[in-house]
Amino acid sequence: MSPSARREVLKSLDEARAVDPVVLEGEELLERGLRPKNLGDFVGQAELVNHLSIVLEAARGRAEAVDHLLLAGPPGLGKTSLAAIVAAEMGAAIRITSGPVLTRAGDLAAMLTDLSDGDVVFIDEIHRLSKAVEEILYPAMEDGKLDIVIGKGPTARSIRLDLPRFTLVGATTRIGMVSAPLRDRFGFVGRVDLYDASDLKVIVLRSAQILGVQIDEAGAEEIARRSRGTPRLANRLLARVRDFSQVRRSGLIDQAIASEGLALFGVDDLGLDKLDRAVLSALCERFAGRAVGLSTLAQSVGEEPDTIEEAYEPYLVQQGLVIRTPKGRIATARAYAQLGLQAPAGVDPGLFEFPQA
Repeated sequence: MSPSARREVLKSLDEARAVDPVVLEGEELLERGLRPKNLGDFVGQAELVNHLSIVLEAARGRAEAVDHLLLAGPPGLGKTSLAAIVAAEMGAAIRITSGPVLTRAGDLAAMLTDLSDGDVVFIDEIHRLSKAVEEILYPAMEDGKLDIVIGKGPTARSIRLDLPRFTLVGATTRIGMVSAPLRDRFGFVGRVDLYDASDLKVIVLRSAQILGVQIDEAGAEEIARRSRGTPRLANRLLARVRDFSQVRRSGLIDQAIASEGLALFGVDDLGLDKLDRAVLSALCERFAGRAVGLSTLAQSVGEEPDTIEEAYEPYLVQQGLVIRTPKGRIATARAYAQLGLQAPAGVDPGLFEFPQA
């Protein structure tokens, strides 16, 4: 590359960095108090953690960057924490961004050319990358090369830059929307599942210790049981129960205080909140047991369809409260019982016979 061409490339990248608001230093993530700092602190997801420990140890033994990793699963289950742990275990820095923010190829190019050897790049919601940005990733992931187009029109020319070794960690709540060419370039694809109550109890006790909250085993178990299998929600509920106990009670959290505090904040015995109950009420009462499309359901409760589908529906389905059919969503007998209603007559009983969780 000629000196003039190199100066032109560097100038264009500097301009992209100057306006790029999406790159965050990994220290900001790692210093967030409640997040685990290493695989030993990470609770739950035993199979995934075991696989990652092998991948990381092998990479360290070869003195190589870790293979590119794709983590899929519902929100709030620790995908961002695992990306930070990968960087910490490898002694590397981490750059954090998200698919919707990377609107221009230059945004990604600016970040990739600013990496050091072995750095980790974390892209949340990677399924929402634009096609132009995604195509920049292909040679970067496979060959460590970055193709940059200089100029416009007939005078435009392409220049290929060498990149330092790096690890891309992608996170997605909808792995089916990750294009096949991008998915195939990841060396490891892991699934993050909803947590069981026993693991969430450990997380609540650990978070309480970090926050200096007095809580007994029964109190932690009550919060864990209502946390919808999600550590992020467990920590949020712990904080709200802490506030309730501090203001209205003695400060100590036991089972009774946890139950009372959660009820005050609208979280019922299954962990359902106001919007969950609105969804069930719409299915059971407004639509009287008929199948309802996602868009119609979202409009009836005043929420975005993506929010219903990604943040609320998985738990409702898991708990046997809602089933998905080709015609739409249908409430089960358990949903009616949870709302204190009688299932409508004339509906196939088999649709409503779900085991209690």
